[in-house]
Amino acid sequence: MATDDRPQITLITPPAFDPAVFPDQLARVMDAVDIACVRLALATFDDDLIARAADACRVVSHARDVAIVIERHVLMVERLGLDGVHLTDGARSVRKVRKDLGADAIVGAYCGVTRHDGMSAAEAGADYVAFGPVGETSLGDGSRVEFDVLQWWSEVIEVPVIAEGALTTALVAQYGPVTDFFGIGPEIWGHDDPAAALKVLLAPLG
Repeated sequence: MATDDRPQITLITPPAFDPAVFPDQLARVMDAVDIACVRLALATFDDDLIARAADACRVVSHARDVAIVIERHVLMVERLGLDGVHLTDGARSVRKVRKDLGADAIVGAYCGVTRHDGMSAAEAGADYVAFGPVGETSLGDGSRVEFDVLQWWSEVIEVPVIAEGALTTALVAQYGPVTDFFGIGPEIWGHDDPAAALKVLLAPLG
């Protein structure tokens, strides 16, 4: 449940990156801003590339006592020494994945713009629920999660919630009081200095 405390940050990796270069960039961001969790969000289905990327990001994350989860690839969690999985199909596979990975693994669920899907995921055992996109985007079908969904969630549901997608400083200011986490990635990685860009984005939080 969101409180007056400053929301924490889930740092989302780019969908493609050079495992020999990106970890240093990731480390600079993590050393500049307090990060609660790293989400490995690769678009590739190349096992070897995913493994090399996960290994590199895991070393950086765990050296800073930060959990790292991977999008979708449940079978890779234990194999690669990761802390859990971020599911992208709402509540559909939460219960099975929780059973497969056990109680200690992080199991999160992206539930788009739908409060009902979020409630179903929470009831199925998700550690957190993510809603988005929060901001305007030409991706997907253009739908956005309504502010009152997160406002209601913060007042009623105890399972932590992440607000993500096309965030701006104005949206960070608006949603800060009603979210436990912001999921941030695409908003910063295109900048020459992602750490500085993240600080600017989070400035409204004080």
